[in-house]
Amino acid sequence: MQWSGYIQLIRPANIVTAIADIIAGVAIAGLFTIDVWNQKIILDLGLLLLSTSCLYGGGIVFNDVFDIEEDKIHRPERVIPSGKVSLQQASRFGTLLFIIGILAAFGVSILSGGIAASIALLALLYDKYSKHHLVLGPLNMGACRGTNLLLGMSIVQPIPSQFLWIGLLPIIFVAAITLTAQKESQGKNKKSIMVAMVLDATIVAGILLLSRYFNFSLKSASIFIVLWYGVNFLAKLKAIRHNHPTAIKKAVKTGVLSLIPLNAGYVAGFGSVYFGLATLCLLPLSIYLAKKFAVT
Repeated sequence: MQWSGYIQLIRPANIVTAIADIIAGVAIAGLFTIDVWNQKIILDLGLLLLSTSCLYGGGIVFNDVFDIEEDKIHRPERVIPSGKVSLQQASRFGTLLFIIGILAAFGVSILSGGIAASIALLALLYDKYSKHHLVLGPLNMGACRGTNLLLGMSIVQPIPSQFLWIGLLPIIFVAAITLTAQKESQGKNKKSIMVAMVLDATIVAGILLLSRYFNFSLKSASIFIVLWYGVNFLAKLKAIRHNHPTAIKKAVKTGVLSLIPLNAGYVAGFGSVYFGLATLCLLPLSIYLAKKFAVT
């Protein structure tokens, strides 16, 4: 069995960003403001981290499964068209990852399991259909991330209803990443990137609202938010000026990895700067993995 091919297939650097989503969701649910973590909370957190890792991995695998014909032309170096993993093997692997991810979430609660199943369905919808649609594609991919944040919040039962709208923020940002990625192998997507930059600014406005209406410390979160916004602004600006595949792919890669400082901002704002810094420590790991394995 070619384990290296399977590892390349799931984009390990991206999975680290999904783990950060769960940590952010747990922080939003208020668990980083309490002193007592019992055995059940620790077990549930572990199950949710396993769940998100498998769900994200499964979604990435099926993305490549459904893209096989296009990748033969534009991305022949990818795992499936290069023959490192066959199409049938990849399909089985992706299915197994989804099953493990959903079962792990059901180990936490029925609510968590239902959310995990929704993520799997949203990922398949994106992989097979919506990613080819100019508007629906970015919204669908964003919904996957927003629901993943809710998966982290589901560690408490029920999820506080006032926090549900926060799930819109990753939807907006991941929609921006997806817009940036459109036509990344051909270039000529300046308008999409400009819209993505407007969406990034919208996220900043949303975070300002958090500090106004929730027990969210903007002071604690500010350094992480500035880092997130700054790296994305510069990468997208460069992709507009040099609108070719290399610059666009770099902007997409930056956007994906920057989900970690964005999530660290949520953790710092709803928890503390120290928890935010601990979350940010996932970034060097993700950057290292991004050098070893593809991100887009």
